[in-house]
This record gives sequence, C-alpha cells and structure tokens, in this order.
Amino acid sequence: MKTRSMVLVALFAAFTAIGGFIKIPVPYVPFTLQIVSVYLAGCLLGPKLGMFSQLVYVLMGLAGAPVFAEGGGPSYVLKPTFGYLIGFVVGAYMNGWFMKTFQFKKAASIFLANFSSLLVVYLCGCVWLYAAMKWIIEKPFTIGQTLWFGFVLPVPGDLLLCTVCSVIIARILPRINVVISKQEVAL
Repeated sequence: MKTRSMVLVALFAAFTAIGGFIKIPVPYVPFTLQIVSVYLAGCLLGPKLGMFSQLVYVLMGLAGAPVFAEGGGPSYVLKPTFGYLIGFVVGAYMNGWFMKTFQFKKAASIFLANFSSLLVVYLCGCVWLYAAMKWIIEKPFTIGQTLWFGFVLPVPGDLLLCTVCSVIIARILPRINVVISKQEVAL
C-alpha cells in the first residue's frame, strides 16, 4: 500500500473515532457522527481503502484504544452496539463499490450510495442488537423493540447526515479528481 493510501486510511479512521465522541444519548444506540466518516470514506477513498479505514478504526478499538462511542477493548464485542461497527466496515465498502461501479457524480445518485451503506450499517447493527440483548445481556428484545431502538429512533439523524454528505461529496468530488489527475501527470 502506498504511503498516501496509508495516510488517508489512518485519517478516515481518526475521523470515525472523533465522530464517536460527538454523540447524543439515545436509549441503547447513541446517535453519533461516525456515519459521516463511513459515507466520506466510501465515496472518496473507494471500496477497498474506505473499508480499510473503518477496519483500522474497529481494530484500534478492539486493541484497547478508547475510540468507540462507549470505550474500547476486546470485550466491546459483547456490547449490543458492536454490530453497527461491523456495519461501518461493510457499509464503507458497499458505498465505495457503488461510487466506483456507477461513477456517481450528482448529489441524488450519491445519496443512493450513501443510503445503501446506511441500510447495511443498520442491518448489521439491528441483527447484533437483537442477538446481544437476547443471549449476552439476557434482556431479550422483540423484533419490534429491536427495530424501534436500533433503527427508528436513530435513523432520522443519519438520514439528514446522508443528505448533507451527498451534497458535500457532489461538490468536492470534481475538485478532488482534478487534484488527483494533476498529481498523476506530475509523476
């Protein structure tokens, strides 16, 4: 991996960690700004580097760095919200795959890529939340409770962030492509 790629992966992993500290407490699943890093990493870095940035973030947290919204360490796997972190990794890859495959450039189409990653994050998160509450915490949720606390309560803010990030990405993507093409010509 090139030095530039490693720096970008580390930078987006750091953005995700910072987003975890900006949170609004919601029961069971706090609302954070981490999803912004997932959108940006997938759209701007592509599928592989976007996924690696989120994987580095998750591995840092599991190694003991207190980068998650509620701490860190290997025991974090037992938390009901760990599935959302798995979703970050898969969601960033999916977002980048859509952007690379379909060459999205307009905010509306970028929204579809971001929304797909949002759905993946929530799918992974809700499945893990349901399982953790049932078998680890031993306070089982019904499927309705899981959807309420794991999806319905936190998703409005994430949809707003999805929209805002789509507009931002649509505006900065052409500028980034110009800078990248100038660097490639210089090499």
